[in-house]
Amino acid sequence: MLKHAILEAATRLFIERGFHNTTVEDIASAAGMSEMGVYREATSKQEILLAILDRELDELSADLHSVVNTDLRPEEKLRLAIQMYVGRISEDIELSTLVLLEYRSLEPDFQARHIIRRDRLEQLWRQILREGVRAGVFRPVDVSVVSFAILGMQNWMFSWYQQYGRLKPLELSDRFADLIFRGIQVEKQSFHRSAD
Repeated sequence: MLKHAILEAATRLFIERGFHNTTVEDIASAAGMSEMGVYREATSKQEILLAILDRELDELSADLHSVVNTDLRPEEKLRLAIQMYVGRISEDIELSTLVLLEYRSLEPDFQARHIIRRDRLEQLWRQILREGVRAGVFRPVDVSVVSFAILGMQNWMFSWYQQYGRLKPLELSDRFADLIFRGIQVEKQSFHRSAD
C-alpha cells in the first residue's frame, strides 16, 4: 500500500486538475516529499491512480460484503446495499467522480487489474439479486442486466447530485430502491373468496 500522504495528495490533485494535468513532481510537492521519494513508493503515476481507485472500490466492496453476509431477506439486503452505496457516493461526490471517470486514464495493464476488482464488486450485487430470485421474491430477471442498471443509476449521481439539494442520501436511496423493486419484485397475489 502506498504511503497515505502520497494517496491523499494525488487524490486532491487529480480531483482539482485531472490525472493528465498532474505530474509526479506536483504530487511529491503536495505530499511534502521529493520526487525520488514518491518513485521509491510507486513506479509511476499510473500506479498511484490505480491505488486510489482500488482503495475506493475496496471500501465499497467491504460495505456490500457486510450486507451480503447478513441474515436479512433479499429485498432488505438490496435496499440496505443501495443505501450504503448512495451514502458513499454522496459523501464525497468529487472523489466519486474521480473514481468513476478516471479509470479511463489507466493504461491497458493497469485497467485490466482495476477491472478485476470492479467485477468482484458487481458480483456482490448479482449475488443479492440471485438470492431474491431463488427465494421467489424477485422475478427471474437477468441479474447481469439488472445489476448494471442498479449501478448505472447510482454511479451517474456524480453528474447531477447536489449535497444541499432537495433530497438527502437516505431519501434518494429509498426512491432508487422503490423504483428497482417495482421492476423486479414478484407481485403479491390477492385472493378473493368466491361467494357461496
